[in-house]
Amino acid sequence: MTNESPEEKPELVVDSDWKSQVEAENAAIDEKARNDKNSSNEEGGKAQEIDPSQIPPPSFTLLVTMFSTQAMSALGLIPHPITGKREIQLALAKHYIDLLGVIEEKSKGNLDDNEDKLIETTLHELRMIYVQQSSTIA
Repeated sequence: MTNESPEEKPELVVDSDWKSQVEAENAAIDEKARNDKNSSNEEGGKAQEIDPSQIPPPSFTLLVTMFSTQAMSALGLIPHPITGKREIQLALAKHYIDLLGVIEEKSKGNLDDNEDKLIETTLHELRMIYVQQSSTIA
């Protein structure tokens, strides 16, 4: 039993604009999420698609260069690609130097003079730097 008379009916207020407001808010949230995702891709958050034409052809020289670059980074000669800091990680450097040694050993007799000189010189220099870094840290 209410105080309302039978002639008075409660007024029903329909706010039809709420749907468009919610849709606009959702669209803004989606746009922000897309922008955040794009900026994280640009900052290295998620790998971007690599253009195949930018990848050098496979070669013995490239293989030696890749491993020697990793060894140099672990020896603190070049900054770490992610942190930008020079970090000395002797165990990791030794691993990459040893991998180059395996490549040298397994490819003996199958290399041309330039390839043979490249791996020999690269290994000699990396081993000398490793010994120097080891004696400095120890």
